[in-house]
Amino acid sequence: MDGRDKYAIGVDYGTQSGRAVLVKLSNGEEVAEHVTPYRHHVIDEQLPVSGIKLGHDWALQHPLDYLEVLEQSVPAVMKESGVSAEDVIGIGIDFTACTMLPIDENGTPLCLIDELKINPHSWVKLWKHHAAQEEANRINELASSRGEKWLARYGGKISSEWMFAKVFQILNEAPDIYDRADQFVEATDWVIGQMTGRIVRNSCTAGYKAIWHKTDGYPNAAFLQALDPRLANLTETKLRGEVVPLGTKAGELTPEMASRMGLAAGTAVAVGNVDAHAAVPAVGVVTPGKLVMAMGTSICHLLLGDEEREVEGMCGVVEDGIIPGYFGYEAGQSAVGDIFEWYVEEAVPAYMLKEAEAADENVHVYLTRKASELVPGQSGLVALDWWNGNRSVLVDTDLTGVMLGMTLLTKPWEVYRALLEATAFGTRKIVEAFHNSGIEVSELYACGGLPQKNALLMQIYADVTNREIKVAASKQTPALGAAMFGAVAAGAERGGYDSIVEAAERMARVREETYKPIPANVAVYDKLYAEYYALHDYFGRGANDVMKRLKAIKEQTGNPFLLIK
Repeated sequence: MDGRDKYAIGVDYGTQSGRAVLVKLSNGEEVAEHVTPYRHHVIDEQLPVSGIKLGHDWALQHPLDYLEVLEQSVPAVMKESGVSAEDVIGIGIDFTACTMLPIDENGTPLCLIDELKINPHSWVKLWKHHAAQEEANRINELASSRGEKWLARYGGKISSEWMFAKVFQILNEAPDIYDRADQFVEATDWVIGQMTGRIVRNSCTAGYKAIWHKTDGYPNAAFLQALDPRLANLTETKLRGEVVPLGTKAGELTPEMASRMGLAAGTAVAVGNVDAHAAVPAVGVVTPGKLVMAMGTSICHLLLGDEEREVEGMCGVVEDGIIPGYFGYEAGQSAVGDIFEWYVEEAVPAYMLKEAEAADENVHVYLTRKASELVPGQSGLVALDWWNGNRSVLVDTDLTGVMLGMTLLTKPWEVYRALLEATAFGTRKIVEAFHNSGIEVSELYACGGLPQKNALLMQIYADVTNREIKVAASKQTPALGAAMFGAVAAGAERGGYDSIVEAAERMARVREETYKPIPANVAVYDKLYAEYYALHDYFGRGANDVMKRLKAIKEQTGNPFLLIK
């Protein structure tokens, strides 16, 4: 050790861009950051160059865009900071998931092979590729009929977004691509493989997105044989490879990649991670009882436990899936910020837009200011937060939104506040589901875009859940968490840390200001939540399936061939 400050780099791969953040290891200071937009964006209409049209619900990406982030953003943060490459001892990345791709025996994505690139199934399938829903339905039906115990770990359903559904779709629609694939890998693991020269599967994406279990492994060959005989040996062949805990050193930066990234060869590289999950240690959460909310267009709820339990509607429980040594639980709401955005873009009256413009305020800021003048219950409104279905606890994408109590005197800011409150009620329902399963939730942590922008929203969440909320100091929480895991991969001997707990003690940061429940507000919100709860069960548990009937009518009237019948 030479006494100089040491650093790590975290790279956060999002849907539209990748962001590199250079972090000082002694205190978690974010010294520099740089964003590289993906050159090919989200490929959801036609393939590059060939122009081949894609089907409905397709979402692909170009793997070379991921490497371009490393080649542009990493050198940029090094240049901006003036830090020496020798003082950067570790690098970690996080990724949207499940974002997967087929590769050949050399690790080359099949979409980069000339004779295969015209087949859409050779490309990276982004997390929000939903065209494998039929395959997901078949997996769920078979698993349920066979009583597969792993199904309960995922709230009773696995998603069309996940690894097995996407692989199954490739097999069904492009068997030649399936046969040519040596492996199917998460994009986060592929990028790590590009940096180190070897692919290592991480416990986070394997556990939450590929139905892997630390003790039981993947779904067994008998299940896969029943699903499709061609899949019988899938996990032993095309999903083969060691699955290792987060914080593990995947390898070291190769000389070639070090040259392209402006770093030193031999720099420690941590195994890949999922974006929201990487944020957990970045807010200092490394022990049970603290629920982390990654808040943006949706919310991902993350919680640590000492044992594996079944929780209604959870998205998954994975040992070592978030912090090594603990069971990581995930739940979520499929629309939060998206609901507020919908209201502003589609339902706010013209006069409100003019008033916001006259006040020189963003419409969200204007509505929030007006809504903050109300006290809880003053609007007489209560809403269900199902504008994009329900992820937890009902796990039903066919549910839709509800607003109750509107009159001729209802004002736009009252509706806006009711929508804010509805998302808080949804979070409380998830917290109660954990409690009902014997998993303690003592306090809440928030990170992401929404906590940075909307103090009213955070106070409502504190009041509705009757819990103090701490907010991340970092605006780039996943990238900070990825850098922390990079420091752990390097280890204390090289100036990093020997565990993520030690890294969190020095590098994690939350704001001094917290949001504490206001007793008078808590009392009113308890009454409103009782109404939300009643509506939640009435519309969500089968007493009245009007939402699904309306959706069926909508689909029929939108399809003239169905009307003929």
